[in-house]
Amino acid sequence: MATSAGRVNASAAAATAGGLVAGYALDTLFGDPRRWHPVAGYGRLAGAAERRLYRPTRRAGVAYTAVAVGGPVIAAVAASVLTRRHPIARAALVAGTTWAVLGGRTLRTEAQVMARALHRADVPAARRRLNHLCGRDPATLDAPELARATVESVAENTSDAVVAPLFWGAVAGLPGLVGYRAANTLDAMVGHRSSRYERFGTAAARLDDLLNFVPSRLTGLAAVWWSPAVKGDRARAWRVWRRDRADHPSPNAGQCEAAFAGALGVRLGGRNVYFGRSEVRPYLGDGPRPSPRQIRRAATLSRRVGNTAAAVSVLAAPVVQLAAAQLTAQAVRTAVRAIRRR
Repeated sequence: MATSAGRVNASAAAATAGGLVAGYALDTLFGDPRRWHPVAGYGRLAGAAERRLYRPTRRAGVAYTAVAVGGPVIAAVAASVLTRRHPIARAALVAGTTWAVLGGRTLRTEAQVMARALHRADVPAARRRLNHLCGRDPATLDAPELARATVESVAENTSDAVVAPLFWGAVAGLPGLVGYRAANTLDAMVGHRSSRYERFGTAAARLDDLLNFVPSRLTGLAAVWWSPAVKGDRARAWRVWRRDRADHPSPNAGQCEAAFAGALGVRLGGRNVYFGRSEVRPYLGDGPRPSPRQIRRAATLSRRVGNTAAAVSVLAAPVVQLAAAQLTAQAVRTAVRAIRRR
């Protein structure tokens, strides 16, 4: 019985690993689905839930986050249970979900579009395109500031859109993929600072910070490692990352941006203007402000980091999930014995 259960768990873990690599390949080849994107559909449902549950309190925000993230996770757990003995179905489901929650190719494509526009000195076109990458107000940004915004977005979203989903997919399979993307999407919707979401969005923002704590640091380490691939210096990248990563107001974005700044030999940070507010952030890195060439190098670095994350996740997924299955089974057996003794 135990041997049979072990074989089932091993088969399910292998199917999850295969689904992760297949989903990563689909994202690399095709990018985001152009129609009927599941994440966009989730965003509409989460928006409808917000309109019903909104109150300007943290308690309401906790309830909203629990519903908006917990619901998809429960559905993913049920799907995992149903496909536990069907590895082909499990692999296909994980592959489709991985493709839906990743955004590596689209991120790099948008960066290249910005680089081409700025290379042509077409600042109006670059301003119109910036909202595909971040939420800053582009109206007053010149070419160097548009390039900086692009490099910073590529750095942060390499973690958010590639490394973190793969990490949680390796750790928790389908529920990890779905739960991370739900939490990250929710943070983008209500986790930012504004009068409406100052208290209501706190739970979503804190959950996103927690889920990105490890992936952002792995992203930083990988960017440092791959700095020679973009003609950077690994020792300099390591020094800048260690020195500047804690200066960013975000506990996670600073990890990625400092590593990219060091790898590319540029200076990031400064005054960011959003719609209705502005922030002045410390400088990260040494050197000139980014140029279109640095945007292309950032996209290359992002691809290298993503490939590394995919390889590590696929190798780690069977080991981690088999260990988790064994721990869960042991906990269940312990609980059953404790109940029987009563």
